[in-house]
Amino acid sequence: MPQTNPALSSSYPTSYYAATRNDTCQRPALAESLEADVCVIGAGYTGLSTALHLAEAGYKVVVLEAARIGFGASGRNGGQLVNSYSRDIDVIERNHGPELAQLLGDMAFSGGQIIRQLIEKYQIECDFKEGGIFAAFNKNQMKHLEAQQRLWQRYGNNQLALLDGGQIRQQVNSPAYCGGMLDLSGGHLHPLNLALAEATIIESLGGKIFEESAVIGIERSNKPLVRTAHGQVRCNTLVIAGNAYLGGLVPELAAKSMPCGTQVITTEVLGEARARELIPALYCVEDCNYKLDYYRITGDFRLLYGGGVTYGGGDPASIEKFVRGHLEKTFPQLTGVKFEFAWGGDFLLTLSRLPQFGRLGKSIIYAQGYSGHGVTTTHLAGKLISQAIQGQSEGFDAFAQLPHYPFPGGRLMRVPYTAIGAFYYGIRDKLGI
Repeated sequence: MPQTNPALSSSYPTSYYAATRNDTCQRPALAESLEADVCVIGAGYTGLSTALHLAEAGYKVVVLEAARIGFGASGRNGGQLVNSYSRDIDVIERNHGPELAQLLGDMAFSGGQIIRQLIEKYQIECDFKEGGIFAAFNKNQMKHLEAQQRLWQRYGNNQLALLDGGQIRQQVNSPAYCGGMLDLSGGHLHPLNLALAEATIIESLGGKIFEESAVIGIERSNKPLVRTAHGQVRCNTLVIAGNAYLGGLVPELAAKSMPCGTQVITTEVLGEARARELIPALYCVEDCNYKLDYYRITGDFRLLYGGGVTYGGGDPASIEKFVRGHLEKTFPQLTGVKFEFAWGGDFLLTLSRLPQFGRLGKSIIYAQGYSGHGVTTTHLAGKLISQAIQGQSEGFDAFAQLPHYPFPGGRLMRVPYTAIGAFYYGIRDKLGI
């Protein structure tokens, strides 16, 4: 079980994950000129998955990370393997046609499978546990889950079980829910330990990773040149995988996406008996609200609880105050429980809530904007990018067909417009519509 050590948080945000990470070594900053088959910007899940799959195929790969491995959403998230995309397959079919829906639907459960395969193949220690629950507050949300079960079964997920009011209370000891759905193909894990393990695998396969190596310039050509403050990489293919932490490095990507913050806490250690009184089978849980809450039991039997959205990124004045009201409403028996860690982090939102894949010329490829479904979809994205670089681009090109819409009013108005929409859906949540 993980042992917490706040000193390990140095240069990472102070979080439960940083304090319980298995790998405490720091990679060097780039301070030389290198050549590579592929250079990857960003050592989050998209970049790591890409680099790992390419390294397995024998490619010479260099990864440049502005901060530390898993510094962004990949090392701060709720740790849940949630299937499909932030907008589900039925929305894709309605908006983009049955042919594209079939292509993307066939891959909707692949991300979790990729993670499981990596954990098994490389014996990754990341507190992985099977199973996730979607929890419904009202009858309308249960109708949605019934439709979701039928939809997912059409695309091969037969590990789903609907839960009535009595059954969900057996799984989640909370008075809040009227029912739910158990997805045994879901699960949860320690996300930073997964990211760090993937980095070690990449290095064992000959790849190079440099931390504290922010990219300050890209020379776009048939063989892109990527510059940092003290070094550079010339490559055959450049992969841009910075997501919410890319900043303005690639303006055309920033214009069609928006960083959004979410907040997480972990309680003091509850002990196994008390933890299982809350969630007996230790499944992870997310509710069915538009602005949803998510939670799970960690490897050392704390409750990890997160939720909320701050549009444009950043955190509220008090994460603890914000999360406590939600947690205690879900689990009144934990009223007054001690919080030992509280942190926030940004994910990247798109207007369609669907990921953005594409190319910038012949030699630059990117994927971003998972809109809250990043743990699984990033791993799929990395595999698809790897395949595209190797000349098998069918899966990547299917995602690249999705249009990339700009936010109304551009970057100046994207936050207020999106906040107005979120307020509307928040009212719908409260009214049970």
